[in-house]
Amino acid sequence: MPIRRRVIVLAIAASFGVLGGLGAFTFGYGEGAAYLSSDPVACTNCHVMQGHFDAWVKSSHHAVATCNDCHLPHDKVKKWIVKGDNGFFHSLAFTTDDFHEPIQIKPRNRRVTQNACLHCHSDYVNAMLPTREGGDMLLCVHCHSDVGHAGE
Repeated sequence: MPIRRRVIVLAIAASFGVLGGLGAFTFGYGEGAAYLSSDPVACTNCHVMQGHFDAWVKSSHHAVATCNDCHLPHDKVKKWIVKGDNGFFHSLAFTTDDFHEPIQIKPRNRRVTQNACLHCHSDYVNAMLPTREGGDMLLCVHCHSDVGHAGE
């Protein structure tokens, strides 16, 4: 193998090694495995989530829904896509300290939460749903802002 090609292969292998090592360290240091569970305590690994967790403990949904029930899709594939997307961007935001305080839900995650409300409560809100696909409707949290996080 020519020396130039060896150097390129070695540089690529070293890059993967460094990135893989950094990723493994970050995953371990940030208790990444906890985020693969459904345990709401995992969300408190980030200090900005403690207030949301404490409010959830006092909420009407505490006994019937966890963070994942409201903040992730109920479809198994979409759940892991959203979980991975949120995990990456939350880690990036918290690592770089580039987020709004108090933390605010993004529009794409608000849609996930709205769909979670409808998933569990469709029998009660059926008459309020849009009459056509993509039609407008109020978000459930417009009137029920403290359901998942009481007192926030």
